This record gives sequence, structure tokens and C-alpha cells, in this order.
Amino acid sequence: MNDCIVIIPTYNEIENIESIIRSVLSQHKPFHILIVDDNSPDQTADKVRLLQGEFEGRLFLENREKKSGLGTAYVHGFKWALERKYGFIFEMDADFSHNPNDLEKLYNACHFGTADLAIGSRYVTGVNVVNWPLNRVLMSYFASVYVRIITGMKIHDATAGFVCYKREVLEAINLDKIKFVGYAFQIEMKYRTFCKKFNIVEVPIIFTDRTKGESKMSNSIIIEAVFGVISLRLKKLVNSL
Repeated sequence: MNDCIVIIPTYNEIENIESIIRSVLSQHKPFHILIVDDNSPDQTADKVRLLQGEFEGRLFLENREKKSGLGTAYVHGFKWALERKYGFIFEMDADFSHNPNDLEKLYNACHFGTADLAIGSRYVTGVNVVNWPLNRVLMSYFASVYVRIITGMKIHDATAGFVCYKREVLEAINLDKIKFVGYAFQIEMKYRTFCKKFNIVEVPIIFTDRTKGESKMSNSIIIEAVFGVISLRLKKLVNSL
């Protein structure tokens, strides 16, 4: 059985979904893909079903009833992947902001290197972001600075959504306790990994903003991240994380 599964949450990604699936499945490393779709009105899931006939045994779909947030989509995917004994479990966006060619770099960091969690990092070697407006770059960069100060994690890109977990990491985390959905979800997963004493390695990548479809960013996601970091730190201090 293949040991690598790439989890891609989707909501209205009809413009990107076929291209991202074909790109991931054309990599030298034979990845599998799990699409977790939140009942997209644009029929993203129907396109995935059509492609499943072409990529039988490599492309899987979990179709949820409604839009429930990025964090819950990934938790759903994590549980699905753990049940099927995958050894390396990836998070990736559908919009090509994460380059499929970098998947193997993350895999190598975990399989051949020392990483238990490998992060595709925009900031570990400077600022490697293309096509983002300056205010978005600054917000993302200083969010990670803020996270480092509050949590003590030595991570340059705490909000990164392009990562590879060894299955042992996800097995050690109580996934039912994960409550955050946006940036805060990405921070929470890294912080729980850090608190479990797993080794986190940042792998430099170039992040390119989407050219098709719409961003899912909102003010509520930003607010959740700001206050969520403090909440996580307080829970750790009182032994309730």
C-alpha cells in the first residue's frame, strides 16, 4: 500500500481541482489524494468523482454536508488517513499556492531526515511569497512573530498550511480536542506537536497566491488566530491543553 496521502479540503474550487489533482498524481513519488469537500455549490465534488474513474485507488473523496471550516475538514481527513494506515499525511491547498513539486521535499524531510512534522515554510529563508499584496505579507509574517513570542516555538511560519506529518504525530494528538478552523487551526496543530516533543523542521518553499477562485480569508479567521494563540498558551500553563 502507498504510504503517502495528500489531504486537500475544498469549497468552490472547480477552477483548480482537476489541475491540482493531475499535478499531484503526476509526481515521481506515487502520492494518493483525499479531497474533503464541503458540498461545494460549484460541483467540485462531481468533478472529483469523474476523475476517480481515471485514478482508481489513488483518488478518494469525502463529501461533507455543509461548509464547516478548514480545521474540521483536516481533522476529518486525518482520522480517515489514520484508519487506513498511511505513514505520511500531508496538508495542501487546492489553489496552487502550494507547489506540488515541493511535496517530495516535505516527504524527504520526514522519511530520510529528522522531521516528525515538516513545514513548507515561506519565511525560514527570508520572505518567499509571490503575488500577495504587501499588507497580506506583513500580516502573515508578523502573525508568526507573534506566535513565537507567545508560545516559545522557534518556527518562522506558524500559519503555514503546507505540511507533512508522520502518522505517529497525529496518533499522539487528541484530534477531538482541535477546535480552531482557520489560521488558528494551523497554529494549534504545530503547538500541540511542539508540546508533545516531536521534531519540527521547516523546509523552504515559494508560496504563490492563487490565480483562480476566491480566497477564504475573513476577519473572523484573523480574530480567531490572535486570541486562539493566547488561549492555547494558557491551556498549556494550566495543564489542560
